[in-house]
Amino acid sequence: MTPGDISATPLGELRVAVVGAGMMGADHIRRITTRTVGATVAAVVEPDKARADAATAMAPGATAYSRIEDAIAAGGIDAVLIATPGEYHEPVLLPALKAGLSILCEKPLTFDAESSRRVLEAEQKLDRPHIQVGFMRRFDPEYLQLKELIVSGSAGALLALRCVHRNPRVDAFTDSRMITDSVVHEIDVVPWLVGEPISAIEVKYPKQSSLAPEGLRDPQLVLLETESGVLADVEINVNVQFGYQVSTDAVFERGVAEIGRTGGLSIYKDGGFWRTEHQDFRTRFGVAYDVEVQHWVDAARRGTIDGPNSWDGYLANVVCEAGIKAQSIGQRVEIKTEARPAFYS
Repeated sequence: MTPGDISATPLGELRVAVVGAGMMGADHIRRITTRTVGATVAAVVEPDKARADAATAMAPGATAYSRIEDAIAAGGIDAVLIATPGEYHEPVLLPALKAGLSILCEKPLTFDAESSRRVLEAEQKLDRPHIQVGFMRRFDPEYLQLKELIVSGSAGALLALRCVHRNPRVDAFTDSRMITDSVVHEIDVVPWLVGEPISAIEVKYPKQSSLAPEGLRDPQLVLLETESGVLADVEINVNVQFGYQVSTDAVFERGVAEIGRTGGLSIYKDGGFWRTEHQDFRTRFGVAYDVEVQHWVDAARRGTIDGPNSWDGYLANVVCEAGIKAQSIGQRVEIKTEARPAFYS
């Protein structure tokens, strides 16, 4: 069996190599093994032996490798799901593209715009896009409902978005990662919701939390401006202590829409009110990840992708770099919009 030969597997199942077996990778291995139809985890690429052993134990029949090149050379895989930190994406993307494999790459596409350009150049040597980028919010039911409301115009024109992105705590983080690891999700989903690119970005600093790690300015307020003047303000707060929150208020001419409020059991007792909050992305966006991966698998079996492509990942990196500049100079930074190549239209 050779890479990409999906017909060689039972029922044409997509044989996936999951690269990275940390929290995100392990979650995807569990997802593909237990909930995804039409795919199987055939390989785990993870240099840490303990993580690799734990991952293969979740995926019977999967083989562990320490390098993507070894997994490709061994054959028996059709697709790659990349779940490592962003700085390690390019060394996996390039050999996977060369082998003609279908790819789901967790955000960001790569660590910066320059390396994303190299990936785009490599991909455009192929017959079609092979990379889907893991911006899972586009698959979240509430974000999809909000998108439909905006497109319908039933509440009038969209005027502004108020976004919240909160984590309970982080141990090691930097100012730039506030943008590239967290706000990057809003940087992708805002233009998708609005239907036009981001034209400017600005960063403001409220009073700093005493709970933030040394050297990290937390929280931050990021203001995104789209071409027609829709403003999206993003509160990024990674040490809020109580839970994981991602929500959006959309302000229209004739109303306001809210998404992301925590559901589930509410308790009124002893003169108080309690509701359990999410603690990480796995419960808040569990459904979105399930739908995203299933869409990718179904598309890969058809020889295509079904979601954000590598051009979307590149554009997000361009805005992220402008955001890092805005952090450092304390001023609004304008962003030049590039025309989408026909290859990605």
